[in-house]
Amino acid sequence: MTAYFIQAFIYLCAAVIAVPIAKRLGLGSVLGYLIAGVVIGPIIGLVGTETNTLQHFAEFGVVMMLFLVGLELEPRMLWDMRNKLIGLGGLQVGLSTLVVMGIAMAFGYGWTIALTVGMIFSLSSTAIVLQTFNEKSLTKTEGGKNAFSVLLFQDIAVIPMLAFIPLLALPELVEKAQSVAQSAAEHHEEISLVAGLPGWAYAIVVLLAIASVVVGGHFLSRPLFRYVASSGLREIFTATALMLVIGIAALMSLVGLSPALGTFLAGVVLANSEFRHELESNIEPFKGLLLGLFFITVGAGINFEVLFANIAPVLAMTFAVMLIKAVVLLVLAFIFKIRGSDRWLFALSLAQAGEFGFVLLSYTVQNHVIPTELAQLLSLVVALSMFLTPGLFILFDKVILPRYEKTENTREPDDIDEKGTVIIAGVGRFGQIVNRLLVTNGVKTVVLDHEVQQVENLRKINTKSYYGDATQPDLLHTAGIDKAKMLVIAIDDPERAVGLVEYIKHTHPHVIVMARAFDRRHLYRLRNAGADFMVSETFHSALNLGKHALIRLGVHPFKAEQQRATFYETEVTHKDTLYEAWKQVTEDDKYLVHYRDMFIQLEETLSAAMKNERYRSFSKLERGWTPPPKNYTTEFSQSESDS
Repeated sequence: MTAYFIQAFIYLCAAVIAVPIAKRLGLGSVLGYLIAGVVIGPIIGLVGTETNTLQHFAEFGVVMMLFLVGLELEPRMLWDMRNKLIGLGGLQVGLSTLVVMGIAMAFGYGWTIALTVGMIFSLSSTAIVLQTFNEKSLTKTEGGKNAFSVLLFQDIAVIPMLAFIPLLALPELVEKAQSVAQSAAEHHEEISLVAGLPGWAYAIVVLLAIASVVVGGHFLSRPLFRYVASSGLREIFTATALMLVIGIAALMSLVGLSPALGTFLAGVVLANSEFRHELESNIEPFKGLLLGLFFITVGAGINFEVLFANIAPVLAMTFAVMLIKAVVLLVLAFIFKIRGSDRWLFALSLAQAGEFGFVLLSYTVQNHVIPTELAQLLSLVVALSMFLTPGLFILFDKVILPRYEKTENTREPDDIDEKGTVIIAGVGRFGQIVNRLLVTNGVKTVVLDHEVQQVENLRKINTKSYYGDATQPDLLHTAGIDKAKMLVIAIDDPERAVGLVEYIKHTHPHVIVMARAFDRRHLYRLRNAGADFMVSETFHSALNLGKHALIRLGVHPFKAEQQRATFYETEVTHKDTLYEAWKQVTEDDKYLVHYRDMFIQLEETLSAAMKNERYRSFSKLERGWTPPPKNYTTEFSQSESDS
């Protein structure tokens, strides 16, 4: 028992030291785990023979990860991505297998070994890629979505590969290793429900297993979770979540399917469950720890003696495999019209071999398809390619992505072939609403934005917009600023927004300038620059939500509206005073203290106004608001839920 405690402490200590350092250096947690494994394994030798056994246990982290990924995907969403799943994923696996197979045969290997090696290297690392996507917020990008489709197809493809590999067994390897295989079988016998079954019976068992996961997940999981949740014990819900994942993984293993695929399918089935978030929160810590342990074992499992003895061929094979896969992926990116930096993200993220490569290599040796010596070299190639993958993400972040951003920013502005009454600078979520309101009321607008993708997205929905930087005088002149009546500024850069207001008020004082402010300080700066009207992007929406929060907490809708109006009027009444106090703010502490005191005084005034129960004389705003009819609260709640 003491030995287990010591080993656990070594692994955890290595992770605690290495991962924060790697994150701080911008290398990512995956590379930190891999480096930690190399240090405690081949370099220091604190861990040894138990690494391979531990790796099989840690692979359950991949199973949990795919379960969580499935929880994020509704069945309808999975159906919508079927074209990329089958087309893009299928072509990647097929082309990568054929190219690697052809090169292996050119080096003198038989077609059975070459085909097996091609299948092994066609797979990528689901664990590393998805973990890095989550850390770098790349999951929702176009490149990330396409990469996920390929990874999902690869995980599915493992099943027919496991079924096909035994058919490629070499007679000489079978004869040579027959005694060893029999000895291993005596010491380790896999439990299986499908061993010795004919093909038709095996197919029926597999279909029944998949059906049980789908039907059970849809109909039986909810009563089970409600029963467990009624106990009020969080640890029992955690035990139930683990029981579900482990049980499905065991069922898939018993019928010869991929545990990761089974748990992914279960996650998709439960994606619409009301217990989805609770499942995520319970599984996530175990997934993170096991994935980290898996990466450490990959690093610790690198055999430096074999590596140094075959350094040239191993490095050559590693770089060749990564180059071949990257080229295949780039070709597919062109075919499937993945553009810009997303094309490189797609190609570089999947250029490595994957953790299932270790599984297939072990399986090929057991079934006498590949010699043990070759399998050792190939396992080093798989490990090194995974080890180098974080470096590819760093290459993407530091070199490729900035160049594409620079290219997009230096693109020539569009030719503006129309003029409008209102020019809108910036058409993100804020500018779009302003533009839609004006256009639907017959106001002619000219829309400008410096984000290429945003302009392209608007054109897809028949909203005419132009690419260009609205802070450039020449572009504003082309857009018709000389004859325009109004300029709406909704760009994302506060400094550029203030500079644009100053320029317009200096060169075109006749133009009404209306600007979006990010916060109170930005609003004051826009006002100081000469803007005619400013609005904080969050003020009115937050105030409206606060009113509805009061209603849901039991405050009568009429009273809630009255309190909202009081808050608004108090802010409006004191805005000039606060603005004048802000104008005096300098680096001198006394002015900073003065502004802070004014703000505190506003809060006290606001609190007193809210607590005042007497009816005040109604403002114009209040007189314009009709009191709610009877049963308004019930009808309001229903209408809000419908909307």
